[in-house]
Amino acid sequence: MNPTFDWNDLRPFLAVARTGKLTIAAKRLKVDHTTVSRRIQALETALNATLFERGPQGYALTEIGQRLLGAAESMETMAMGVQNEIAGADLDLTGAVRIGAPDGFGSYFLAPRICDLCRSHPGLEIDLVAMPRMFSLSKREADIAIGLSRPTEGRLRSRKLTDYRLGLYASPEYLERRGPIKNKDQLKEHRLVGYIEDLIFSPELNYVPQIGKELRPQLRSTNLIAQMHATSTGAGICILPCFMADNQENLVPVLREEVNFMRTFWLIYHADLQGFARIRAAVDFIVEKVTRERKVFLPEA
Repeated sequence: MNPTFDWNDLRPFLAVARTGKLTIAAKRLKVDHTTVSRRIQALETALNATLFERGPQGYALTEIGQRLLGAAESMETMAMGVQNEIAGADLDLTGAVRIGAPDGFGSYFLAPRICDLCRSHPGLEIDLVAMPRMFSLSKREADIAIGLSRPTEGRLRSRKLTDYRLGLYASPEYLERRGPIKNKDQLKEHRLVGYIEDLIFSPELNYVPQIGKELRPQLRSTNLIAQMHATSTGAGICILPCFMADNQENLVPVLREEVNFMRTFWLIYHADLQGFARIRAAVDFIVEKVTRERKVFLPEA
């Protein structure tokens, strides 16, 4: 007779399924990785099924594991809903909210304003993950994500936050050294700063070919803030969001009328979380801040 199925073993299962690594899953659960391994083995024994393929790259779900994943996520959502329902009886908003955002928006817009959310709801624990990447909400990498495109698949809710402008920028020192730039044709004679092409995390960031197919950055970074700092010290010319670059003393616009781009920030969260008070509070806060300060993203030309 197989051991009794233990509901508690589903938490380690979900953590490993979402991360693919025992050690990372253990850190999320705040336990030792041997405990996670033991719980996974116990779950497989109870279900008489192999849930993961173990390999050098980590843990990958088997077909049966994939079937269990959907059921486990539904159970997780129900458990969270019960917790939220009971917690809702308390007037204070408590709990953790993880917000994933691109490095520019997260560091230059949201971070300086997030203290207002903390003051309004001191019981909230805020994780602001500002990184140049896309966040998987189905894997619970974030509760709320700021994306550059609207999701078309999955149980996700989204709303447009704002359009924002981008343009070419250089340092005054660079332009003094290399001379003024009067048209796009001259850009081929200058050093460009931009993304590493094969590591661009969203196609919306691949701007350079739209200026000129023959153009290619000579200084590349996956990080927008690194690009901006390199440009401000004279490394070259870079396409930057105006809400970041216009506030930098060592950056000036180049060909503002001839070269400009418009992109969009989207606010995205999982449908299963839309009824949670802490998620609503964070979503409303971000929307309110962006709406109130729309001119930050759309300055007049």
